[in-house]
Amino acid sequence: MKKYKIAVVGATGMVGRTFLKVLEEYKLPAESYTLFASAKSAGSQIDFMGQKYTVQELNEHSFDDGFDIALFSAGGSTSEKFAPIAAEHGCLVIDNSSAWRMNKDVPLVVPEVNPEAIKENKGIIANPNCSTIQAMVAIKPLHDKYKVKRIVYSTYQAVSGAGRAGWEDLENGLRGEAPKKFPHQIAGNCLPHIDVFLPNGYTKEEMKMVNETRKILGDDSLRITATTVRVPVFNSHSESINLEFEKQFDLDELKEVLRNAPGVIVEDDVENNVYPLATEATGHDETFVGRIRRDESVKSGVNLWVVADNIRKGAASNAVQIAKKFIEYDV
Repeated sequence: MKKYKIAVVGATGMVGRTFLKVLEEYKLPAESYTLFASAKSAGSQIDFMGQKYTVQELNEHSFDDGFDIALFSAGGSTSEKFAPIAAEHGCLVIDNSSAWRMNKDVPLVVPEVNPEAIKENKGIIANPNCSTIQAMVAIKPLHDKYKVKRIVYSTYQAVSGAGRAGWEDLENGLRGEAPKKFPHQIAGNCLPHIDVFLPNGYTKEEMKMVNETRKILGDDSLRITATTVRVPVFNSHSESINLEFEKQFDLDELKEVLRNAPGVIVEDDVENNVYPLATEATGHDETFVGRIRRDESVKSGVNLWVVADNIRKGAASNAVQIAKKFIEYDV
């Protein structure tokens, strides 16, 4: 079997370190790993794959030696600058930032949903937004069966989605300290404000969900609206998703479709208080779906409660799964 030279860019950040943890678990056929970060983190040592790795500074010549795959999680500006350099050297870039997601020449991939898009890459594949990824895992099998025509997203997003600074804001806020990352105290609050506000009144996060959903499902006619909210939960995003279908459905059959869907675990036994929880989703790569019930206000609609680990499935694990699928295709 071919062995791959793999680079991890942004290896010292919250998602980058999770990249390393997931890579240890997935055991890709790697010839070598090289860890890159900013000048500030360069020279630090990280325990990985049973040995110590020295983090190298990312620069214009980092990819001169030739890599097969590079996992990027170093922010949009870094990806905009360095992803094309890596791609020009024949390296497949799997980028976790928002920089390339809506580029028409860059596939936006969730492996359980549209793995075939990996074959269409021109050197860069984009990881969708964390909140979009888990929604797609739950929605795609239902879209295939019943044809979704409208989606209403309401998200309850953990502070880990805002990085280490977001996590610390909640920790410090619980001790009564003022926030540094968020515009208001997150402890004890829900903030209907993720990313910047746009001229249409939506936040950038909300429009990411709208636009990325349309791109992944390949349907610009889908009617979608979203409200994204930061909540005082450390890890794992929860989402209330309302779907309206073109076709009629049987609720038991719909639940069975979800049970058989790749990457989905159905937890839906309300009589015994069984439904997806952020604390239980943390540390897993599956998407958990529950509170499955008919929307009685429309002709054919359903409500879902969807929970997943936003740092694993919403970022690192999805990227590594893309790499794994790429290797299987050997494109």
